[in-house]
Amino acid sequence: MPHVALVTVAAARASDEDLAPLERALVAHGAEVSIVDWDDARVDWSRFDATVLRSCWDYTDRIVEFLIWAERISHVTRLINPFDIVRWNTDKHYLAELQQAGIAIVPSRFIEPGGDATATLQSFLDNHPGAAEFVVKPAIGAGSRDTQRHARAETGAAIAHVRRLLDAKRSVLLQPYLERVDDAGETALIHFDGRYSHAIRKGPLLRRGEGPTSALFAPEQIEAREPGADERALAAAVLAALPFAPAPAYARVDLIRGDDGEPLLLELEMAEPSLFFLHASGSAERFARCLLARCAETGDA
Repeated sequence: MPHVALVTVAAARASDEDLAPLERALVAHGAEVSIVDWDDARVDWSRFDATVLRSCWDYTDRIVEFLIWAERISHVTRLINPFDIVRWNTDKHYLAELQQAGIAIVPSRFIEPGGDATATLQSFLDNHPGAAEFVVKPAIGAGSRDTQRHARAETGAAIAHVRRLLDAKRSVLLQPYLERVDDAGETALIHFDGRYSHAIRKGPLLRRGEGPTSALFAPEQIEAREPGADERALAAAVLAALPFAPAPAYARVDLIRGDDGEPLLLELEMAEPSLFFLHASGSAERFARCLLARCAETGDA
């Protein structure tokens, strides 16, 4: 009977709708399950056959501590997803790597600490003359925290936002706001072991004139969605372009459509994404089988 840890954090336990169905599915397949906080110093991680990152949603504010923890426990338990994936995926600079590999991404420009916020933002806007609005977000961030939609005509607030992040030694990501998201939302395609499982529609998160959320994550409007063939194809291409093998146990590919209607990669989530089991019958069972198969393997996860 494998012993599986589902890892969360105290502030997220009541919000993580995936924990209960996944626990039930694993137990139904014969596993012992413990739900534990990643920062609980009392936990002996070596007693778990697999340690599955699920809702460690405060990691963005504690990134160094979190990565040190993840690397440390990866030596005594099977960390899922593995540490190399977690380290790579928690920083959105991965978007630039995937673009270089031929993936169509939402146009992105990074500003590094010490960079010139005003000059870089103006250069970004010059390169996107049709963008009436744009998004400022931290390169290490989740749940839309510290992320805001800005109007092109009001760059003062955006520059102040960028400087706040840079002064905190955080890299910044600039992206044009693609207006089709207001009607179509995002499509999130969930894959287990590299195979498509299900998808959801996520309504627009960033409202005009609203500041960044102060909560652990911004409220989301979720419903089941059947993705288009072009979205399925792009998601498969994203996973094929990963610099890791084998395929991750779980991955969520978040897409939005550009002004021409073609899908673009917004984010790739392989560290702590919601997997939306409540919106897809059988999905928790599919993931449970994936995890238990990993437990039965030898070597690295």
